[in-house]
Amino acid sequence: MSASADWSLLPTGLAALAFGYLLGSIPFGLLLTKLFGRGDLRSVGSGNIGATNVLRTGRKGLAALTLLLDLLKGTASVAVGAQWGPDAAVLGGVGAILGHIFPIWLGFRGGKGVATYVGVLIGLAWPAALAFCAVWFATALATRYSSLAALVASAVTPCVLAWLGEWRFAGVFLLLAALLFWLHRSNIERLSKGEETRIGESKA
Repeated sequence: MSASADWSLLPTGLAALAFGYLLGSIPFGLLLTKLFGRGDLRSVGSGNIGATNVLRTGRKGLAALTLLLDLLKGTASVAVGAQWGPDAAVLGGVGAILGHIFPIWLGFRGGKGVATYVGVLIGLAWPAALAFCAVWFATALATRYSSLAALVASAVTPCVLAWLGEWRFAGVFLLLAALLFWLHRSNIERLSKGEETRIGESKA
């Protein structure tokens, strides 16, 4: 492929990235809890805007809906980007994850992006998404730590993608897994001290 052909893909790639970012930055957890009278989610538990913290409000239905919508942000961003080609699909997915983590509407302080990460996986390589969910559930069942389950599953994902022959995606998800580990650094510290909150427990 010529250099001029590569440059011709730049506008569509940037458009996919921007679309994914804007869609990913919609804080569904925060909006839903406010809509249903649960106050500002950022003042609850960990202060996170994701489904795990929504669950701490005692509204399991809202937590499930938040999880679904955050997941769909990733899948939809990949689907829209795919209209411009596989590279744009990847950029759309990356944009959605970055939007969820660094939303412009909330001063670039959002969630940790795990559900959106899975949604992107569904759009790009659904067998790897199934593997992620299987590892997450197995780890969560064994330990009752949501954060540990997410970390283990995200660490395994690039290996699964490589095993499936999706080397381009494996490299991207290796970087995204490193980002998730960085975002969970406080969780890792609490896990090492035995102070991490388990699934179903309230966080002081």
